[in-house]
Amino acid sequence: MTYAYLYIISAAWTFQFIPTVLFVLIASAFLIMLIDNIIVVRRVRKRMAETHFTGKMMEQAVKTTASNVVRYVIREGYIYQLYGYLFPDKGLTSEEWKSHLHPDDKEETVHHFRQMIAGKVRRDEFFYRWNFDFTGEQPQWGYMHNVSVVEMTPGTNIPQSIISTLHDETELREQELREEELTDKYRLIFEHSIVGLSFYSPDGWLLNANKEMRDICHFDTETFDEYFSNTNLFEAMPFNELLDKSNIEELWCCSQSIVPERGIHDYLEIHLHPICDDDGELVYIAIAVRNITEERQLYLQAKLNDIQIQKVNEEIMRYEEELHYMMEACDMRAWRSSFADRKVSFFKGLGTLEKELTYEEMEDYFIDEPEAMRLGFEDPFKNYTRPMSLTAEMRPVFHDSGETQWNQINSIPIYDDNGQLTGAFGLIRNISGMMKKQEQLKRETERANDSGRLKSVFLANMTHEIRTPLNAIVGFTDLLQAIESPDDKREMIRVIHNNCDMLLRLINDILVLSNMDANAMEIVPHDVDASQDFEELAKTLGQRVQEPGVEFQTDNPYEVFLTRLDSDRIKQVLTNFVTNAVKYTHQGHIRVGYHLEERRGQQGIYAYCEDTGSGIPQDKHAAIFERFVKLNDYVQGTGLGLPICKAIVERCGGEIGLQSEVGQGSTFWFWIPVNVREVKEKPVAS
Repeated sequence: MTYAYLYIISAAWTFQFIPTVLFVLIASAFLIMLIDNIIVVRRVRKRMAETHFTGKMMEQAVKTTASNVVRYVIREGYIYQLYGYLFPDKGLTSEEWKSHLHPDDKEETVHHFRQMIAGKVRRDEFFYRWNFDFTGEQPQWGYMHNVSVVEMTPGTNIPQSIISTLHDETELREQELREEELTDKYRLIFEHSIVGLSFYSPDGWLLNANKEMRDICHFDTETFDEYFSNTNLFEAMPFNELLDKSNIEELWCCSQSIVPERGIHDYLEIHLHPICDDDGELVYIAIAVRNITEERQLYLQAKLNDIQIQKVNEEIMRYEEELHYMMEACDMRAWRSSFADRKVSFFKGLGTLEKELTYEEMEDYFIDEPEAMRLGFEDPFKNYTRPMSLTAEMRPVFHDSGETQWNQINSIPIYDDNGQLTGAFGLIRNISGMMKKQEQLKRETERANDSGRLKSVFLANMTHEIRTPLNAIVGFTDLLQAIESPDDKREMIRVIHNNCDMLLRLINDILVLSNMDANAMEIVPHDVDASQDFEELAKTLGQRVQEPGVEFQTDNPYEVFLTRLDSDRIKQVLTNFVTNAVKYTHQGHIRVGYHLEERRGQQGIYAYCEDTGSGIPQDKHAAIFERFVKLNDYVQGTGLGLPICKAIVERCGGEIGLQSEVGQGSTFWFWIPVNVREVKEKPVAS
């Protein structure tokens, strides 16, 4: 500024023909402009500093007051996290944001934002539930308090973005719900109490009364009564005479209450209780009222009943005789125990002593729990202080029979006039017959349940298994008419034949199972050559092995094996063995054979089927011969074959079993006793 001023003076001396006044004015104007410029610059810097400070304050305020701040850019359809933890760092699309809204709140929440996007609302405040989980697992719902402000495009009224502050009020809402639930619970208890309850203000005006109190006092409506609402507690009887308004104390009273204005003529039991805060200041006056009019009438009736007691006493002897007869008929006794004498006395009726035992003698009668009874008798004052009921197996107490019996024993403690425990009293009843009936009923119930379960499983399995071959037969029969190639026709006929054979075996299994359930399975032995029958059966079974990697082998060591047995049943067992082996063997061999073997001093046929299939786990060996058990639900079968085999072998007086390991194959075998007539072994190949 100084250099500029000197420059002006120098110019003024140079141009002397310009008036001095003009130079002075120009210099002054220039100086003023320069000063104004400096002032403006300082103001701008000050405002920038204030703006920066204000921004820092606003940022700190946001961090202090808001859990989350987000910005929704309308044109991009994307939500950015400005501050907080609610969204991922990369933000969310509007669709991703919607997917985290609770289904019940989605429509209303989206409506609020659409109103702001359309420019109809500049600022909005609302609540919604939000899923905090971004892993796709179990939703984690929380309550969000949303305050949104619309940010307009500069110079227009077109919304550009929406700035939202989000407060997580989940804990507050849950606390409110818990408090509301607790309040509702106590309100429910208050409203439905069997005692009339009401609350008054410290100055004696009615605040609230529950239903029982409204009924006792005959209120005008469910919520209001003009008389009691306009009557001060300290002016009403009997409180106007019993209460000191300046010092409210606990009050109990019972009297006849008469309120003509409300038609009350009842005997009431009244309890007044002052409720004070922690500082001892009176907050409420609680009054509990119970209508004892009926109790009083019962009391008067009881006095009348006393007149009849004498008559009742005269009939006690007759009742004693009837009780004696009843207890004898029910094999029941009354018993009384004296803890001091450590004895148990048994009575027929109430006065006829039949037997007396010490505690030590009594212990010997218990079979199931003598030790527990001994411990109980050691300290009866501790162990028999409450009513008890016990069912125990015992030696007969009142009979000479050597059979054990089940007794039901009930007891209650006995106290003397001073309230001291002195003994116990109860009944002992022989319920052996009832226990036998219960056991029989249990067995019959289990049998009925098993029968119903087996029928349900049977129907379900049969429906599925019969439908499978039928579908194949019907389907390929329809296709057979449209096929011209002889090879294709033969293949379809083969499939139809196999399914017909499968259906026939299934029907046979059903018939066999029906005979088993009816105990009508017949074993019809006849003279056969087991060697020849085996050869014929082996040829048939060999055709069932279709896997190229499986070799079918037979083991027939005899040229002649004449005996007597039911060959059809034996063939059925071996056929089931091989059929199962074919299902589970895809590489290796299947070998079927038999030989003569002696067991328990008796000759018999041992037959087996060995395979190199998948094998059977050890824990399934016992269950494999049960009905409807299938190791693989995806393999065709009903689960009836092996149970039928077991039934046939056992009906023949034989045994059945298996050896198997997982991955090592299985060997199913059976042995049945036979009378051998002639056996000729095959010559050993040289």
